[in-house]
Amino acid sequence: MTTEVEEFEVALPDGRTLRGYDTGSNGDDRITVVWHHGTPNVGTPPAPLFAAAARHRIRWLGYDRPGYGGSTPHPGRTVGDAAADTAAIADARGAGRIALLGHSGGGSHALACAARLPAGRVRAVASIAGLAPPGAAGLDWFAGMSTSGEAGLRAAAAGRRAKERYEEAITEGDPGFTPGDWAALAGPWSWFGPVVTAALRGGPAPLIDDDLAYVAPWGCDPADIPRQVPVLLVHGGADRLVPAAHGEWLACRVPHAELWLRPHDGHIEALAGAGEQVLAWLADPAAGNHARPGRPET
Repeated sequence: MTTEVEEFEVALPDGRTLRGYDTGSNGDDRITVVWHHGTPNVGTPPAPLFAAAARHRIRWLGYDRPGYGGSTPHPGRTVGDAAADTAAIADARGAGRIALLGHSGGGSHALACAARLPAGRVRAVASIAGLAPPGAAGLDWFAGMSTSGEAGLRAAAAGRRAKERYEEAITEGDPGFTPGDWAALAGPWSWFGPVVTAALRGGPAPLIDDDLAYVAPWGCDPADIPRQVPVLLVHGGADRLVPAAHGEWLACRVPHAELWLRPHDGHIEALAGAGEQVLAWLADPAAGNHARPGRPET
């Protein structure tokens, strides 16, 4: 079965436009999952998970974060600002109660949305390989990152101009992927190739805005996610882009969160390896029969 993705635009009260993606109406009993993309990506939902989504009766919504693809830039945006944009996308498509799923920096945005949106709006949230907020007490935020990943985020921490200079001068380097990540990217998750190409078509400006947001206050606290909203954190123990310590810190910060730590997975592997189980969890967080490792002691 082929999943068709409809593109649409939403005009916001502040004059901006968001480009959105929708795999169909949820007029039946399907669950709407809003996809939050990583950096640098556009917001088209993850095609490698379409078959699993169909099995679990999931309808996808997604959107390009400001500056990417067809969405208007929003310089100075915070991670938490994604909540209002997510609500606008869902409202425009008649989606009331929604689940949230993000990968990498998109995981951080998904958690921030769960913290800022009304509890009754969010049925569940899952973050795969997401960053913790900067300044997280007890977390050495940069420890374990690849050389290039750390350098890019440290440049952002030094301010917009420093980050712009870094992007102007950057050359190809080790992105921090594991052999398993490269294998995933050579298989079904080659889907990332055109998604990244589309994200960078207009230059690095949206990537810069993303990184500036990651190293600045989120505008919310993940601890504010209401207890009635189930939270799932998935992280690879071999991840060098967003080290597993970020997921472990978030699991401590959000006491009702469930942590699936996959010891040998890298950054892409965690999504490729756990994505289908995560969709099953989003469809029914209380089922208790999902294939996963137990939560470690915190």
